[in-house]
Amino acid sequence: MKEKIISEFLGTYFLVFAGTGAVVIDTMTKSLTHVGVAITFGLVVMALIYTFGHISGAHFNPAVTIGFLIHKDITKKEAVYYIVTQIIAGIAASLTIFSLFGKVASLGATLPSGTWSQSFVLEFILTFFLMFVIFGAAVHGKAEKSFAGMAIGATVGLEAMFGGPISGASMNPARSIGPAIVSGTLQHLWVYIIATILGAMCAAIIYKLLEDKENSPIDEPVRAKTEA
Repeated sequence: MKEKIISEFLGTYFLVFAGTGAVVIDTMTKSLTHVGVAITFGLVVMALIYTFGHISGAHFNPAVTIGFLIHKDITKKEAVYYIVTQIIAGIAASLTIFSLFGKVASLGATLPSGTWSQSFVLEFILTFFLMFVIFGAAVHGKAEKSFAGMAIGATVGLEAMFGGPISGASMNPARSIGPAIVSGTLQHLWVYIIATILGAMCAAIIYKLLEDKENSPIDEPVRAKTEA
């Protein structure tokens, strides 16, 4: 368990550090652009999956951990340890960004550009499909798991690219909690906690139903009658 916790801390720390750091640096220098920030998020997720996936499963995201819990890939005890570690790592990364650059761009905190309800729905959808890609690319028995990092990283980058200007494209409570707490930008934090968790939970429930359907045995009497 110790190795898993260390992996989740390091992975979540670097995800938040690199991703929100890209937001801060782009605000300061105008060098990355929104597309560059989205690519940064996608690439760092891909790299971290290949680095830590074989140790902890490379969650780095409380919503993903809850999705895996519902899918029964981890125990409740493991889930609690993972989630606490991820949140602490996100806060630590934001403290590092603050010490380096000050309170620029609210440390990359996620905020709705329109209404909270618009961002809530968008975050739900983004997290739902991210969780679905994770199951399909990294969990399913027939998945080409060697390509899981690329598939998941590309999904994060793509969703950040088109969802970022509207909601910030968090898809990850730890990514939002860290900057929000350290910068004091707490007014819409609940959106990025509840919407992302609900999205991952719904994805896990629906994916489990699809798996059960796929693995259900053929009704032998019906098949015999049809063949006759």
